Amino acid sequence: MADERNPLADGSQIDCYEIIKPIAGGGFSLIYLAKDLDDQSRVVIKEYLPKKLSRREKGASQVRIISEEKRHSFNQGRKLFYKEAKVLSQLKHPNIVNVRNFFLANDTAYMVMDYEEGKNLGGYIRKRGGGLSTSFMMTVFPPVLDALALVHDNNHLHLDIKPSNIHLRSGGNPLLLDFGAAHEFLERAQIRTGRVVTPGYSPVEQYYSTGALGPWSDVYAMGASMRTCLDGKSPPTAIERHANDNLKPAAVIYRKRYPAHLLQAIDWAMAIDAPDRPRNARELLQAFIGSIPVPRDWVRSEELDQSDDPESL
Repeated sequence: MADERNPLADGSQIDCYEIIKPIAGGGFSLIYLAKDLDDQSRVVIKEYLPKKLSRREKGASQVRIISEEKRHSFNQGRKLFYKEAKVLSQLKHPNIVNVRNFFLANDTAYMVMDYEEGKNLGGYIRKRGGGLSTSFMMTVFPPVLDALALVHDNNHLHLDIKPSNIHLRSGGNPLLLDFGAAHEFLERAQIRTGRVVTPGYSPVEQYYSTGALGPWSDVYAMGASMRTCLDGKSPPTAIERHANDNLKPAAVIYRKRYPAHLLQAIDWAMAIDAPDRPRNARELLQAFIGSIPVPRDWVRSEELDQSDDPESL
């Protein structure tokens, strides 16, 4: 993997881990496959190395901030990264990635997670072009929603839920990944700058520094991830939908293919305005599995005639 930040070299050692190879990289971090030298098990290591703020000289280990005026931003980001690791290490759930360790080294921060065989939901959807089965949906999303409910119960948000952050282990058993945007929330409106935004998955309030973030923000992203499993593509951005919502309800388009409660829950979760959505992951989970009714405003499958169903065309 070529990266101008120069990832740690294969075979290099950091703490009690040996780097096998870099496997991914985002705007704020690099991710490595590594080996725990104590028990020889494989692990995944996430290194804080923001592209716009820092570099590593070829063959070196230490991280260098690209200019003195970037130092404050780098240090603040490293603090948030370390906080993410601490949050994750305390959230023990079979469907949340397990953090083994986190530490400071090379003038930056690292998080060590269990290595899990499997595939990425985003890639799985692209390969199959959408139309994933009811059985698949009911295998993957209730456990992920239960994991997210634990996050919300502990006064945290994920804020970067999307198919590429859901890992599918053997049998479809899911794992919620990458809490890079995780932070504590208050019951009152939030004001937070430097928000992570993913087009198609982030709700409208996440685009604005004055937007009130809460569990309902993760609910929108989860609903959008579910909808992607049906459509085979990302939904329109929340900003586009806020200006002119042309997204037809899943309960209309797919009413012959999936249970009504599943589709209605997706539409409810993807309400443009935050007060119209389920308040948290637990409420969405209950609607998704059919244990509570979706509010009448979101039961819309019977409103359009048969010609709106693609299977009838």
